[in-house]
Amino acid sequence: MPVSTSTAQPVTLSDVTAAFEEVYPPQWAASWDAVGLVCGDPAQPVGRILFAVDPVDAVVDEALTWGADLIVTHHPLMLRGVTSVAADTPKGRIVHRLIRSGVALYTAHTNADTASPGVSDALARAVGITGRLRPLEPDTTDPEGRRGIGRIGELDQPLVLRDFAEQVARGLPATAGGVRVAGDLDRLVSTVAVSGGAGDSLLGAARAAGVDAYVTSDLRHHPASEFVERPGGPALIDTAHFAGEWPWLADGADHLSDALGRAGGQNGTNVEFRVSTTVTDAWSRTFQHV
Repeated sequence: MPVSTSTAQPVTLSDVTAAFEEVYPPQWAASWDAVGLVCGDPAQPVGRILFAVDPVDAVVDEALTWGADLIVTHHPLMLRGVTSVAADTPKGRIVHRLIRSGVALYTAHTNADTASPGVSDALARAVGITGRLRPLEPDTTDPEGRRGIGRIGELDQPLVLRDFAEQVARGLPATAGGVRVAGDLDRLVSTVAVSGGAGDSLLGAARAAGVDAYVTSDLRHHPASEFVERPGGPALIDTAHFAGEWPWLADGADHLSDALGRAGGQNGTNVEFRVSTTVTDAWSRTFQHV
């Protein structure tokens, strides 16, 4: 993305958050969610922004090494209320590191999930779904019917489940857990539903939509087992949670870059962006008895 050596007034954190919230308004977030600015001085200048899935130590390391002024993560650092950010806790340690280093942290979670385009649009494109997409679970407050959780779309050409699962694996970052499949590997797949992040709650919606396969993450044993035991439903493809949401990072950075350009003209192009390639999936290794 373009970098300018102009001596114009720098972009501030307040400028960045205002531009970002035009694209991903906080009011689109679920009532239980925690989105927005976590730490940082709204008046501080921002020249480098790192996008990442998780606000963890490895991402903070990457941000400090690169010299980022702001980290934008999909997952919240403090989703639930806390009474302390003492540095002897993992979350408190991260808050202290960020503040000491002058690095701000901002979160876009379910407001980025429901946006159009949002997290599931990026996932759909990554696994090879092209053409028009529609929400799997529409946001009833959107009069245009474009926003919502999950997406449904078509493959360019039908694939058997085995080949489609391999295409999914190629389109996403490699993780220890890889991609898991439930269903007849020779089944033909044409229409696909996807949902970035944990998708148990949308199993019923995927069945009702009549799709051939449902791609999501964190499917638990009992709901998945019961689902595939009932005939007539889609095949299931379970990806690592991190991997299914990572494709959105580049989209989020592009949309923020565009929004800053519209809001700040040349000043808005003085900001550099980087998408973190640090794998922050919780699982580091899979062992199988041979």
